[in-house]
Amino acid sequence: MNVTVGVDAPVPGLTSSRRDRIGWYFYDWANHAFITVVSTVFLGPYLIAVTKVAAGCGAGDACTNRYVHPLGIPVAPGSYFSYLVAISTLLTVVVLPVVGALADRSAHKKRMLVVFAYVGAAATTAMVFVTGGRYLLGGVLFLVANISLGAATVVYNSFLPQLAGPEKRDSISSIGWSFGYLGGGLLLALSLVANLLKLGDTLTVARYCIVAAGLWWGGFTLVTVFLLPERHEPVAEMPTRGSVLGAGFRQLGGTLRGLVKSFPLTVFFLVAFLIYNDGIQTVISQASVYGTNQLQLSQAVLLVTILVVQIVAFGGALLLGRLAKLIGARKTVLIALVCWIAVIVTAFWLPAGKALPFIGLGVAIGLVMGGSQALSRSLYSQLIPTGKEAEYFGIYAIGDKGTSWLGSLLFGLVYQFTFNYRLGIVSLLVFFVLGFVLLAAVPMRRAIQAAGNTPPRLL
Repeated sequence: MNVTVGVDAPVPGLTSSRRDRIGWYFYDWANHAFITVVSTVFLGPYLIAVTKVAAGCGAGDACTNRYVHPLGIPVAPGSYFSYLVAISTLLTVVVLPVVGALADRSAHKKRMLVVFAYVGAAATTAMVFVTGGRYLLGGVLFLVANISLGAATVVYNSFLPQLAGPEKRDSISSIGWSFGYLGGGLLLALSLVANLLKLGDTLTVARYCIVAAGLWWGGFTLVTVFLLPERHEPVAEMPTRGSVLGAGFRQLGGTLRGLVKSFPLTVFFLVAFLIYNDGIQTVISQASVYGTNQLQLSQAVLLVTILVVQIVAFGGALLLGRLAKLIGARKTVLIALVCWIAVIVTAFWLPAGKALPFIGLGVAIGLVMGGSQALSRSLYSQLIPTGKEAEYFGIYAIGDKGTSWLGSLLFGLVYQFTFNYRLGIVSLLVFFVLGFVLLAAVPMRRAIQAAGNTPPRLL
C-alpha cells in the first residue's frame, strides 16, 4: 500500500507518510544520547572511578592490587564496567526476544516502545545518586537502563518493514542512524562545553552529563509519541488461555525452533552479525576506558574524539547507504568490516598521551560505524517473515543495542589477568575476521526468498 505524502502523490517504495518517518527517526535522535554520552564516553570511566573508591584506592592509584567483591566475587575495578556490559547482554538473551514476541501480540506497539524508553531514561537520570563508592547502585541502574534501551529498540526496529519496501529500506534505516548520530553528537558537544568551562570537578561534570542524557532521552521521545502512529491491529493471535507473558515465552521457543527449521539461512546471517557486531559494540563501549586508562588521555580529549566520531558518523551512515545503492548492502558491510580490522590494529599501536592519533582513529571509526550497523539492520529486515517483525528483531537485538557479551567479557578478562588494555583491544580482531568470513558465505538472495520476501536488485 502506498500512502500519500505532501501533495498526496504516492512515493514508490514507501508505505508510510513523511510524518510517520520523522517520528521514527526521532527515537534514534533520543536514544543515542544514552549510547553516545553514557555508554561510549562517561559511564565506563565514571563507574571505574567510583569502584576504585569502593576498593580503597586513591584518585591517582592504578589500583592493580585491590578488588571489590560483589556477591563475594573478586573484581578488579578496571574490569567492573566490562563485566557489567557482559552481564547486561546475557540478560538480554532472555528478555529481548520475549519482548519481541509480546510486541507482535500487542495492539499497542508504540505504547510498549514508550514505556521501555521512559524506564531507561529514568534509570539513567537516577545516576545522580551514584556518588562516593556506590558502585553497586551504578551497576544496577546501568543494567536497567541498558536492558530497557534494548527492549525499546526491539519494538522500534519492528516498525521498519512497515515504513518502506525492500528497495527503500536501506535508505530509511541509514537516515535513522544519521539522525541518532546528530542527536548524540549535539548533546556530546554541550557536554564538551560543560567540561571546558569546568562547571565542577571531572567526576561531577561526568555525573551530570550522564543525568542530562537521561533527560534528553525522555524529552525527545515525546516527538515519537506525537508523530509515530500506533499500530492497532495485532498481527499474531492473542493467547486463548494463560497469560500473555507465558504466551510470549512459548512463542519465543517457537521462534527459535522455527528459525532453525524453516529459515536456516537467516540463522546463518544472524550468527555472522552477532559475531562482528559483538566486536563493534565492544569497541564502542570500551573506547573511553581504553583512552582514559591505557592511553592516559584527558576527558576533554575523549569528548572531542567522540564528538568527531558523531559528526563523521552522520555523513558515514549516509555515505555507506549511498554506496549500498551502487554495489549492494552486503558488499558494503564487508568493506566496512575490513576497515574495522584496520581500526583494531591501529588502536593497538596508538602512542600514550598523544591526542591527534586517537582523534584520527575516531574519524576512521565514524566513517564505518553507523553504516555497518544501519545496513545490517536493513539486511536482516529482509530475512524475516512478514507479521513477526518484533519477535524476530528481539533476537536480532541481542547483538545490536544490547551491546556485547563475549567481546566485553573477553576484554575484561584479558585486563583482569594482564592489567593491559592493549591486549584487550587486539583480542577483538577475532570477532571481525570471523564475522567477515561468515557474512561473505551467506547466500543472501536465496535467504531473502526463503523468508518469503522479494530481494532488492543489488545485494
